[in-house]
Amino acid sequence: MRLATLRRNGQPGRTYAALVEDDRALELAGYDDVGAFLAAPASDRAEALTVAGGASGVPVADVDFAPLIPRPSKIFCIGLNYRNHAAETGIELPTHPTIFTKFADSLCGANDTVEIPPEEHRIDWEGELAVIVGAGGRRITEAEAPAAIAGYAVANDVSMRGWQGRTSEWTQGKCWEASTPVGPYLVTADEFVPGARIETRVNGDVVQQDSTGDLIFTPQALVAYCSTMVTLCPGDLILTGTPAGVALGRKDPKTGRRPWLQPGDVLETEIEGLGTQRTVFA
Repeated sequence: MRLATLRRNGQPGRTYAALVEDDRALELAGYDDVGAFLAAPASDRAEALTVAGGASGVPVADVDFAPLIPRPSKIFCIGLNYRNHAAETGIELPTHPTIFTKFADSLCGANDTVEIPPEEHRIDWEGELAVIVGAGGRRITEAEAPAAIAGYAVANDVSMRGWQGRTSEWTQGKCWEASTPVGPYLVTADEFVPGARIETRVNGDVVQQDSTGDLIFTPQALVAYCSTMVTLCPGDLILTGTPAGVALGRKDPKTGRRPWLQPGDVLETEIEGLGTQRTVFA
């Protein structure tokens, strides 16, 4: 099953949750977004899905994707969770998950334009697999974790490397407003098995390509780890880290410059089975 949060008639403040079947988006009546839908009782969700299934919907080609989960209570982000990415940054493999956080205001839709802020020019891409919490809970074990995961989505942890590098703590380079696209879809856990190909492209050129099965800490391990600290709630997000190929790890041998994102660049992030997001920088 695929779910999405859509803007109603292109209006930023008006959204609705939708069931996406084939090339149609079917409104889930009574739910402003996917997060609200996940937080509802199972019987109410089942009823909404049944009603939506009988509607004609609108073509997916015509919809405007809002942030998939506009207001999660928590956004955990995992750094250095692919061996090859740790190697390109020159950092030893972590023995425990490296965690930083974002705020809800950091999120944007799958096809939204992202601003290059006047305070920062070292803008980097980081294609990631996002885990969306469903049932949630506290001190969830790895064995219990699959039942706590509602599904998965595409994300890109667009990073402001200059600000990130100001201190050893990364959050200030990771939480800029409307800079983290998540979506277009939540694909339920029963229809996606981590291990699918993840690919990031800049202006059509492949810059990252890997298997989501190469994570050092699996989605189940991350759910267990994060829920040890705090209760996970429906709609909470865990961004599981990025593979090698980021701009920070690339340098022109002649000029020594790194290929930071520029105005007009088009960033595409794709995970097999989860869809593709397209981000233009301005």
